[in-house]
Parts: sequence; structure tokens; C-alpha cells
Amino acid sequence: MMRAGALLAGLALLTACSDDPAAPTPVETEIPEELQNVAPPPASVAEVAGIGTPMEERVATIGLLNKRNNLAQDLELRPGEQQRVGDVIVRLRACERTAPWEFEKDEGAFVQVLVRERGSENDFRSVFSGWLFKNKPSINVVEHPIYDVWVKACAMEFPGEE
Repeated sequence: MMRAGALLAGLALLTACSDDPAAPTPVETEIPEELQNVAPPPASVAEVAGIGTPMEERVATIGLLNKRNNLAQDLELRPGEQQRVGDVIVRLRACERTAPWEFEKDEGAFVQVLVRERGSENDFRSVFSGWLFKNKPSINVVEHPIYDVWVKACAMEFPGEE
């Protein structure tokens, strides 16, 4: 009897993850005023050395998944920018890519994720702050029961690159 109940609960969870075309679309909402001031990103090693795209001109593509309703979307952010989608705020502090002459290619971003506290209007708490890497997602993971965040790309150029 216990196994049948667990099986029914599992099936109910699986049906909630369907690709329903009538599922709600993501809605961007306003960021509370006290959370809008984001400190400028720190200078990267490449920027200090005068190599590559300046930090403020780089663009990171960050994937955001809401596991409750299976809605995924891409956020394009420049360092120092943030975007709110529903109950989550994603901030980008820095974006880096290995140089074309380096052997192991990878892209990464320093990301901060804040989630609105249940039952409050403007109380957000930080659930993640750190580097995320495209080709090594297991090195650092956003551990949250509802939201998944990952790096898809970091657009920047190096001298002589075509």
C-alpha cells in the first residue's frame, strides 16, 4: 500500500512537468528601489593588462529555469546589471572567457542570485554568489529548490581574433 501511494505521488509530480503550451509566460517585474544600486564590477586581469573587451562592454547570457512551471528563459546582462523575473533577481558582476590561444576553452560569469522571501513584498535574500562556468557546471552550483541558473555564454573579444 505504501509503494502505491509513493508511485501515485511520483506520477503527480511528473505530470506537473509537462510541456503544456498553455503554461504561463515569464513576466519581468520591478526591482525594489533598495536593491537597485549595484556596485560596479571589479576590473579583470585582462582589462588591467589592456587585453580584450573592457568589462562594461561584455555581455553574458544567463539561463534561468523555474522548476515549478518548467519556464526557462535567457537573460542578457552586462556586468553591473541585474534583472528581476518574478520572485528572483539575477545580478551579473563579471563575465570572462578564456583567450583563443589557451588550450582549455571555457566561459564563466560571477553571478549573484536573490530570491524573494515567502509572504513578503520586497524582502529578498541571497541564495548564491559566485562564479559559474559553462563547461564545468558542477564546480559551482546554484542550489535552490525552485530556480536553476547557469552560464550560456560570455560575449567578448581578444585582439587579433576574427
